[in-house]
Amino acid sequence: MTRRSMPCATPGSLLRRRFPTSAAGPCARIMTTLSAMSHTGQRPAPLAVGIDLGGTWLRLVALRDGHVVRGAHRAIPLSKLSKFLPTRSGGGRIASLVVASRGVWTPAERRAARRRLRGAAARVEVISDAEAALLGALDAQPGVLVLAGTGSIVLGRDAGGRLARAGGLGPLLGDEGSAFWLGREWLRVTATTARARALARHPDAVARVAALAPRVLARARRGDRRARAIVAAGQAELAALAVDVIRRLGLRAPVRVSWSGGLLGHAWYRAGVQRALARRIACRWTAPAADAALAAARLAARRAPRGGR
Repeated sequence: MTRRSMPCATPGSLLRRRFPTSAAGPCARIMTTLSAMSHTGQRPAPLAVGIDLGGTWLRLVALRDGHVVRGAHRAIPLSKLSKFLPTRSGGGRIASLVVASRGVWTPAERRAARRRLRGAAARVEVISDAEAALLGALDAQPGVLVLAGTGSIVLGRDAGGRLARAGGLGPLLGDEGSAFWLGREWLRVTATTARARALARHPDAVARVAALAPRVLARARRGDRRARAIVAAGQAELAALAVDVIRRLGLRAPVRVSWSGGLLGHAWYRAGVQRALARRIACRWTAPAADAALAAARLAARRAPRGGR
């Protein structure tokens, strides 16, 4: 069949809903909705699904026949994702699935991750969440993406498609300027030994520590000197990572820069990163054109088996 373009947001074609976070609830309802939207008595268009599997949230975008449907769920391990996704829906099997996940860079890592999703869709691909965010934010154009959510990484792309990254080493060795980093630094200067031990031993310690970031930002905005020092240091760390990527790729000023991640969605924190970077390199900041989940879904749509279900 002839494939139609799949717009991100056009009148009548975009359906946004908030779903409960019970197991498989969001995805199952998305599949049912898409089946109903595209039921014309003919063979339904291929169903393409993109997932941004972050440290705190799983964000899903499903595309079919020009329609875009979104859902969100608490993050789950990659190994459990196949159980989360229904293998069939009223409109047929998922034709193409692209999962954007942390810590997936090398071909070997991608193959290993893909094996864990065997059977989830007719075609499965796993890419780095940072790469998906970069493709979405800059619409596949040259530039740099500064990503700071639970963790952090800076990724850049030149005109030839060459990639460079800085950071992204996880909470033990990196995640500079991230929500986890802010929370950890705050605990270092404020927490009692007992509280710090309790958090460190918690099975979800990284998310618990990252959840302190909004409190740190609020205190910094109110003038708390310790919080302001931590926030300024985090902003400077992210700017330094961006400078490293820009120089390695040889990008010319003004460099196009965008952002991603829940922490950089905070305008006040982001403005500090922008100022710190501007002191070193001329940049042109642009709002993200699309998020990582939508970028993954668009990639899945492009790679869906022709005429397949």
